[in-house]
Amino acid sequence: MAERRVIRVLCVDDHAFLVEGLRARMAIEPDLEVVGRLPSADTLVRAAEQLRPDIVLLDIEMPGVDAFTALEDLRHVLPEVRTIILSAHVRDHYLDMAAQAGAWGYFSKSDSPEAILDGVRRVHRGEFALGPEVSKRQRSSPPRRSGDDGQTRAASRLEALSPRELEVLRLIGRGLTRSEIAQTLHRSPKTVDAHREAIMRKLDIHDRAALVRFAIREGI
Repeated sequence: MAERRVIRVLCVDDHAFLVEGLRARMAIEPDLEVVGRLPSADTLVRAAEQLRPDIVLLDIEMPGVDAFTALEDLRHVLPEVRTIILSAHVRDHYLDMAAQAGAWGYFSKSDSPEAILDGVRRVHRGEFALGPEVSKRQRSSPPRRSGDDGQTRAASRLEALSPRELEVLRLIGRGLTRSEIAQTLHRSPKTVDAHREAIMRKLDIHDRAALVRFAIREGI
């Protein structure tokens, strides 16, 4: 039986207590390893080049370089590294910026270690992951609207979607998993997959993480 590959995690957070807690929790997981910790994003790209993490857990309220700027720099240099935002605050503005910067997930520091570790695994598998607190906010928040040109272009693209596809996209943007969407709509997971593929084709979006970011950014 092939040995499971260890997921290498780099923590970028100035709260040592939180990082040490996650490190201790990951230490008992055979498939997870914290390979380093940075107290700011100042040297994120350099450290990632040296440590070669699979996943970066990135706080967004630290002294020094803006975390979102550092994330964009990291994506350009090491596009294979996937970043999860880990923040004490769940705000629409931060969610928008995370989506635009290319984050693969967003978790609150109040989420349980188990939820965060599950998110790390999901993102490593190629899924976009939202933590429980973020999902709760997404489900309860009304759609956000704007009159700028970008929003107008997005609205034009959305006109190509059927009512059912719009509903699936809305649920995707609110953090529901494939199984949860199927249960909500009383459809099979395979039907949900078919809707998602049709949505991606019509919106000219080529991966699932980008689809989730689009739904969050546009406030579907």
